[in-house]
Amino acid sequence: MSLTLATLALAVGLELAWGEPPARAHPVAWFGRAIERVDREWAHPRAVGLASALVLPALAAGAVVGVVSLAAPLDPFLGVVAAGLALFVSTSLRMLLDVARDVIAESERDLAEARESVRALAGRSAAELSAGELRSAATESAAENLADGLVAPLSAFALLSPFSLSLAAGGAAWVKAVNTLDSMLGYPEKSHGTASARLDDCVMWLPARASAVLIALAGANPGALLRAREWARAPPSPNSGWPMATLAAVLGVRLEKPGVYVLNPARELPTVSEARRGVRVVALAGALAYLLSGVFVWS
Repeated sequence: MSLTLATLALAVGLELAWGEPPARAHPVAWFGRAIERVDREWAHPRAVGLASALVLPALAAGAVVGVVSLAAPLDPFLGVVAAGLALFVSTSLRMLLDVARDVIAESERDLAEARESVRALAGRSAAELSAGELRSAATESAAENLADGLVAPLSAFALLSPFSLSLAAGGAAWVKAVNTLDSMLGYPEKSHGTASARLDDCVMWLPARASAVLIALAGANPGALLRAREWARAPPSPNSGWPMATLAAVLGVRLEKPGVYVLNPARELPTVSEARRGVRVVALAGALAYLLSGVFVWS
C-alpha cells in the first residue's frame, strides 16, 4: 500500500471512529483564534485583508508540511500518522451530517431545540423558521458542507499526492485554512475579509461543481445537474448554489433561505423523510469522494 493511500485510509478511519476532535484540541479552532486577532477595525482594511488571505493559510500549510517532512525521514509510519492526522482535521463530514440529522428529528418534536441546533450549521436567524424551513436549512448545509468540508481539501490532497506526502497534507490544510478565513471574515460588512472571500470563491469553484456531480450520482439522478442549472446562481455565493440546487433537484423539494434565495421554487419544503434522504445522499456522495480519491492516489 502506498504511503498516500495509507494516509487517506487513516483519515477515513478517524473520521468514521471519531468524527471531530474536541475544540480545545482542534487545530482548526486554534487557527480560528488566530483569525480573531485580525477581525477588527483597521486603518487600511483591504491591505490587511490581502495580507491575511496570503499569509495565514500559507502559515497553516507550512506548519503541516514541516511536521510531515520532519516525521517521514525518521520513520515512514510516523510520516503517515502525521499526514493522516493533518488530513483528518482538514476534512469534516460525519459531525455535520450528525447535526443535520438532529435538526431534522427535532423539527418534528421540538422547534425551539431545532432552532438552537441549526445555528451550528447555517448562518441565518432561526428564531422564526418553520419546521420545513429548519429542515431546508439542515439539508442545504449538508450539501454545501460536502463541498467545503470534504471535497475541496480531499481534492487538494489527491492532486498533490504525486509530488510528496508532505505537500499533499499541506495542500489540504491550505484549503481548509482558506475556507475557515472566508467563514469568519468573508462578509460584505467586513472590508478586511474581501480578499479572503474572493480567494475562497476561486478555490471552491471546481470542488462545488464536483460535489454537485457526486450528489447527482449518489442520488441516482444525473439529470438533476441539468435542472440545478436553473437555480444554482440564486444564492449570493458563486459556488454554494451548485451542490444545494442539485440536491434540491434530486429530492424534488424546495430549499430556501428566506429573503435570500429559493431553489426549485415550484416544489414544497422537505418533509422529514425527504430531508433524511437528503442527508443519506450527501453521506453517499462523501463516500464516493473518498473512494475516488483513493483510486486516484493508488494509480
